[in-house]
Amino acid sequence: MKLIHAIESITRWSGWLGAVLIFPLIGALVYEVFSRYVMGRPTLWAFEISYMVMGAIFMLGMSNALRVRQHVSVDIVSMQLSERVKAIINAIGYFLFLPLLIWLVWELSAYALQAFETNERSGRSAWNPVVWPIYTVWFVGFLFLALQVLAELIRSVMTAFGHQQVEENGS
Repeated sequence: MKLIHAIESITRWSGWLGAVLIFPLIGALVYEVFSRYVMGRPTLWAFEISYMVMGAIFMLGMSNALRVRQHVSVDIVSMQLSERVKAIINAIGYFLFLPLLIWLVWELSAYALQAFETNERSGRSAWNPVVWPIYTVWFVGFLFLALQVLAELIRSVMTAFGHQQVEENGS
C-alpha cells in the first residue's frame, strides 16, 4: 500500500538521521574529556550538547524501532496465536495508542512554538542554549512515531480482515 510505504520511507530516514547523530555525540564527549583532563579546561557546552543529541537520537529512532519490530515485547503468548488474532490484538493496541500520540504531538508542537517565541533557554549550564531546537526534535520524533503507529494500525486491520499481508517492513 502506497501510504504505508510513504510513511515507512519517512521512518527509515528518521532512523538513519538518528543513527548518524552518534558521531557528533561521540565527538563532543571525546572533546570534553580531552579538554577537561589534558588541557585542564572543561567545556561549558558538552553536558548540554550530549543530553540534547542523545535525546534526538532516541526521538528520531523510536519510529524506526517500531517499523523493524525492535520495541520490547513478550512473545511467549503471541507465538501461539494465529497471524489474524495477533493482528486483531495489535490493531486494538495501536487504535488505543494513536489518540494519545496525536494529543502528545499537538502539545509538543505548542511547547516548541512557545519556546521559540519566548527564546526559552535551558538554564542547566553556563552555556544556557535556546531549547526550541530540541523541543522541535521531540515534536518531530513523536509525529513520526504517530505516523508509524498509523501504518501499523492499517497493516494490522488489513491482516485481520484477511487481506494479503502488506509488504514486510524490513530494514
